[in-house]
Amino acid sequence: MRCSRRATGPRVYTMADRETAGNGGKRQATERGQGVTDDRQRSRRRGQGELEALVLSALREADGPATAGWVQERLGGDLAYTTVITILTRLLAKGAVTRERGGRSFAWLPASDEAGLAAHRMRRVLDGERDREAVLASFVTGLGPEDERLLRELLDRPEAD
Repeated sequence: MRCSRRATGPRVYTMADRETAGNGGKRQATERGQGVTDDRQRSRRRGQGELEALVLSALREADGPATAGWVQERLGGDLAYTTVITILTRLLAKGAVTRERGGRSFAWLPASDEAGLAAHRMRRVLDGERDREAVLASFVTGLGPEDERLLRELLDRPEAD
């Protein structure tokens, strides 16, 4: 902490010194809304994958390819444009969306419908496990009678060439 010393007398600390004390010399905004996080804001953290689900839902509502700006507006505008781009890029890496060049930016589309995306996620989980048989056995054991019957019907269907 910096201080000024009078020739005769105690050290005098300035307001700037108080603002930078204890945080490595960096000034901290103390006015409302400038870097101060309210407890209500801090407690509302999105769950893992929640933003991805919201972005995919917005893309499905579009009448065709949608820009990141359109997605941002559709989600209410409380997300930064860069956050939307980050989510779209992550979804692209996961194969959940595709993109087309449209001028200087991209237009985004869901890669498939909801059922196709769910199947894609299930395959990714299965591919990430060492013991596929154990994972599949555990999955099938957890199915209810109706789902088990449906799965058997699907497996008994002849494959289309």
